Amino acid sequence: MTFDAAAYLDGEFAEHDDVARKTRAMMGAPFAKLVDMAEACVRGGGKLLFFGNGGSAGDAQHIATELTVRYVTDRAPIAAIALTTDTSALTAIGNDLGFEQLFARQIAALGRAGDLAIGISTSGKSPNVLAGLATARALGLATVAFGGKDGGELANHADVVLVVPSNTTARIQEMHILIGQALCGALEKRLGLS
Repeated sequence: MTFDAAAYLDGEFAEHDDVARKTRAMMGAPFAKLVDMAEACVRGGGKLLFFGNGGSAGDAQHIATELTVRYVTDRAPIAAIALTTDTSALTAIGNDLGFEQLFARQIAALGRAGDLAIGISTSGKSPNVLAGLATARALGLATVAFGGKDGGELANHADVVLVVPSNTTARIQEMHILIGQALCGALEKRLGLS
């Protein structure tokens, strides 16, 4: 039996389209809250702190970069940091304090009331993402989570949770980056930067 690459791709697109349709139908209200929170954070002089593991770490970096550099037009930078990029901090925290403290420790060092912590976990069960959100809340930061599947434990740790209705990690990640980029565009418009 030979593998049909074209048929495989068609199946991937079909699943993507289904998840995108379902996500779009349920994301309006939580996305609007996310944009409100991000706008309040930036207008108040705060910063957005993004974090996650693996592909979610990549998403954190991607979204933070769009905000600090540009999304649609050249404009003033928006303060955003991905807590997934400092290899010295990541390895020291992992080695000395344990992997679960990876984001909590950085939030304790860098986060301030008025900032917005955005944790990304496709399962909603990543211990270091949950610990990061818990630390952010304890310090008075607003908290948002991007999740998937049934949301895991994110609702216990975040003020707003955007859950992609899928059990497929790839589809969840595709929706996370779409939502993240939509956040960048909406925030530019809200702030009058585009």
